[in-house]
Amino acid sequence: METAALIVVLVIALALFFDFTNGFHDTANAMATPIATGALKPKVAVMLAAGLNLVGAFLSTEVSKTISHGIIREDQITPLTFLPIIFAGLIGAITWNMLTWLLGLPSSSSHALFGGLIGATLVGASASAIDFGMVLSKVVLPALIAPFTAGVIAFLATRLAYAITRRYDNKPDGRDGFRWGQIFTSSLVALAHGTNDAQKTMGVITLALIMAGWQSADQADPHLWVIIACACAIALGTYMGGWRIIRTLGKGLTDVKPAQGFSAETSTAATILASSALGFALSTTQVASGSVIGSGLGRRGSTVRWGTVGRIAVGWVLTLPASAAVGAFAALLVVWFGNWGILIDAILALVIIVSLFMRSRRNAVDSSNAMSEVADSGLAVKVPRKAPPTRRQRAIEREEARLKAEAKAREKAERKKADAEAKARAKAGNTSAKKGPQR
Repeated sequence: METAALIVVLVIALALFFDFTNGFHDTANAMATPIATGALKPKVAVMLAAGLNLVGAFLSTEVSKTISHGIIREDQITPLTFLPIIFAGLIGAITWNMLTWLLGLPSSSSHALFGGLIGATLVGASASAIDFGMVLSKVVLPALIAPFTAGVIAFLATRLAYAITRRYDNKPDGRDGFRWGQIFTSSLVALAHGTNDAQKTMGVITLALIMAGWQSADQADPHLWVIIACACAIALGTYMGGWRIIRTLGKGLTDVKPAQGFSAETSTAATILASSALGFALSTTQVASGSVIGSGLGRRGSTVRWGTVGRIAVGWVLTLPASAAVGAFAALLVVWFGNWGILIDAILALVIIVSLFMRSRRNAVDSSNAMSEVADSGLAVKVPRKAPPTRRQRAIEREEARLKAEAKAREKAERKKADAEAKARAKAGNTSAKKGPQR
């Protein structure tokens, strides 16, 4: 029993650290665009995001129920077997989060968590302990549908925003005012992130408490102290501001105008809030990226470099199996060495975390230099400085050209007529001059 209690404590500590990494890993989803367009100062943006993540964590627990009472069939695994599985799964998720943070890749923390848990369960228990139907309906399908849906919404919103503000008299269109709207919409994304991502850690801790017998399996909602702890962890991580990923997304979005940023953030927030209410554990990163691409397509003249989008998508695809492989290896150590395997996992996790952090110090990225380089993922959406004319503008140009041609033709005809009249008068004058002497 003492061993189980120690493992539960280790699981809770590791889960809260994962929540912390989730916070600084996903800060860019809400704040990269307003930072890039100048709507918010970097430190103000992350502070605002941290506060709203904290509030959002208290608004809903539906996603937490999906984690604690959905993906893993806890009734088929004994507590002493399953607690190390959760521990190993968290190691897989944290390892992938730290690695992608070091590389500045906007990968999915959610899929890293699911992958780690699934890989550890496959090795530590069996495939029958995983509810693949729930994984498909609550994780895989939303991951495929949500980015597309968010992209379509962002595309339509961008079209509407430009249609409403478009002017044809060469006067200012007022689109810089969308920067003020970005403050609201990015705040809404941060709030939505708290309602979705913080709950995943709540679900993991609740699952550990159920397996240890510290919480009834009939109680789906997490304890209040779990909600508070997870909310504080993700808020603190958000405040630290994953500047590497903000640089990747934000610097790449410098060509995205405020109207596009406003539309993309509105789409992202709406999609995530709706999924939180339905209990879908979405990847905020994928939804935000889908919205950005949709807003890029929605603006006239913009082109999407599908090769770059494909490389980003490959990173998304690798997240689940890569974290699953690490989780499976950590679980394998437990299977081989028992409780000593848990100790080995803990030491390895600490070494990996410290090593990656120390490696990041060699080329530190913070609020002062986060926008100093152009990241490769920023090439996904390219917007020319001068967009081609719309159909209405082309029609106006054709009409102006027609009127100009008609005026030129009239002027030419009048000039020709005047010349003819002048010649006629000159000829008449010459004829009169010749007749005069004959008289």
